[in-house]
Amino acid sequence: MAGQKAFFYNQNYCVGCHSCETACMVKNQVDVGVSWRTLDSFEVEINGRMVERYLSHSCMHCAEPQCASVCPTKAYTKREDGLVIQDHDKCVGCGYCIYACPYQAPKMNPHTKKVEKCTGCYDLIDAGEQPMCVRGCPVQVLKIEDIDKLDAEGAVKEAIGFQAFATNPSMRFVKMKQ
Repeated sequence: MAGQKAFFYNQNYCVGCHSCETACMVKNQVDVGVSWRTLDSFEVEINGRMVERYLSHSCMHCAEPQCASVCPTKAYTKREDGLVIQDHDKCVGCGYCIYACPYQAPKMNPHTKKVEKCTGCYDLIDAGEQPMCVRGCPVQVLKIEDIDKLDAEGAVKEAIGFQAFATNPSMRFVKMKQ
């Protein structure tokens, strides 16, 4: 059985180029105005200096996905590797999943009037490759790994701009340098 996959992100070295967002949009043919992966920026004080730090995030593929628990059409399933997949054909656009997700990962597409979200590029993972957002990062600060391995190696569950909620998100970070 495959272990729970988690996105692993190094905020210390992200340059804020948005390549992860762009790679995701191109690979998945995401409509303009909808973003499955987002890059936020934060100004924080480190060693007496104000510096900019970034947070690249998408669906957290939570251990306890609230999107799946509230969906009236059962459009969400959780794979053995922990990726939370939405069957777009089953979506009726009610938006319950958007409101249930503490990370607002599911997005309403204004053109289709249906919800959509990050798939973790399960097709690439099934082929033994990394997701497109990971492949698109020029400084290699984003990857996907087995969550148990990341936890054993000292990855942390929270970072600047990110708080872990009860849904148990499958996102880990390199400890922030001070």
